[in-house]
Amino acid sequence: MQGNVLQGTLRREGESRDTGPLEGKMAGTLGSGTVSTKHRRIAELARQMPGKGLSSLSHHMDIGWMREAYRRTRKDGAVGVDGQTAEQYERDLEGNLRSLLDHAKSGDGYRAPAVRRVYIPKGYGPERRPIGIPTLEDKVLQRAVVMVLEPVYEQDFLDCSYGFRPGRSAHQALEALRSQLMEMGGGWVLEVDVRRCFDTVDHAHLRGMLGKRIRDGVLLRLIGKWLKAGVLEQGRVHYPEAGTPQGGVISPMLANIYLHEVLDMWVEHQVKPRLKGKAFLVRFADDAVMGFSDLGDARRVLAVLWKRFEKYGLALHPDKTRLVPFGRPSYGRKGRKGPGSFDFLGFTHYWGKSRRGSWVIKQKTARDRFTRALKSISRWCRGVRHTKVREQHAMLVVKLRGHYAYYGITGNRRCLSSFREQVQRAWMKWLSRRSQKRQGWEEFEKLKRRCPLPQPRIVHSYVT
Repeated sequence: MQGNVLQGTLRREGESRDTGPLEGKMAGTLGSGTVSTKHRRIAELARQMPGKGLSSLSHHMDIGWMREAYRRTRKDGAVGVDGQTAEQYERDLEGNLRSLLDHAKSGDGYRAPAVRRVYIPKGYGPERRPIGIPTLEDKVLQRAVVMVLEPVYEQDFLDCSYGFRPGRSAHQALEALRSQLMEMGGGWVLEVDVRRCFDTVDHAHLRGMLGKRIRDGVLLRLIGKWLKAGVLEQGRVHYPEAGTPQGGVISPMLANIYLHEVLDMWVEHQVKPRLKGKAFLVRFADDAVMGFSDLGDARRVLAVLWKRFEKYGLALHPDKTRLVPFGRPSYGRKGRKGPGSFDFLGFTHYWGKSRRGSWVIKQKTARDRFTRALKSISRWCRGVRHTKVREQHAMLVVKLRGHYAYYGITGNRRCLSSFREQVQRAWMKWLSRRSQKRQGWEEFEKLKRRCPLPQPRIVHSYVT
């Protein structure tokens, strides 16, 4: 997924990227102290007061804080309802940031603008995914609030959660899942798929959860305005009664806070103490997997899981939420007793033999992700087939390296090689249609030697 698939999924919720010509000017001393120093102060306060509400946080948001929030905001995305671009905003950056800060802290001075909603294809079927596009100024203010909330909730979040948290990647989640299943010797895996999580978060429950830790009126007021902000679609503005802010960078933080209490804390403090065997949870944003050593435990948890999510206004996908046998392979009178397989974060997890001949858990590119990425590149090759071959080659190299950067994991070389071969065929196919005169394989062989595609590369490795 990351590289071609996962990065696109993550960016739908506003994952920031450091861009902008003023980046160097903003990386020094900010306000009355550096942002990192203030982060440490907030984190230390949260550690000293576990489970207590913090009422004095927004004073950390000064003009230096806003400059850093702007630096961290992605600036090359689509414009919001006001049509303002980063270039226009930077003409009076200091004045705009000061005005935004003053309005944000003055109570009624700030009104959350409507979010422009567009739809993009979901996979390759008729279904489409809604995407929210906030205004640039709204993105900056949301980033500033996230920068305050992050050091607080990083003290509370459990080790089992990985999505949209600093220093915690998808590959760390994959390695944690694999190592815990290996230690357990397999068992039973419960795949948890929350249906439209970001769109169905209950506002009343979310406010209650926030109130346990955040008592600062400025922050709560801003979050409340974002929850109530309208959505502009086909010329009309409507106001959703549930869900996190469409497309905003605050959205993943609020979803993590919600699922932390709905799932993580529930599993850790209520489920695990009542189980007979071992169990663990690995969650990346709204995708989660649970592992059990005892089948009875797994069945009981699955039975109550639906009610747990329903209590908080969430629904599980009936087809994608399932219990999978995943025990270590063995042989009996009826032959091999094999486990199932399951998908998580774009990889299919299955048992296989290591180089030393022992059974280990392996991970390979999931079939739907492989197909999706290949169709995306094939469609791109078709669209640019009339551009210069050198330019096409340079972009294909970037795309393949991005694919390897995520899927280049120990044991997945065969899928990587297959992907490279299929990409090369797709490229040759569309190059052959640049004109009515078809090229022969000799020309293609010369082209492959002249413009070779990068070989598969294992980026994330572990000993098997």
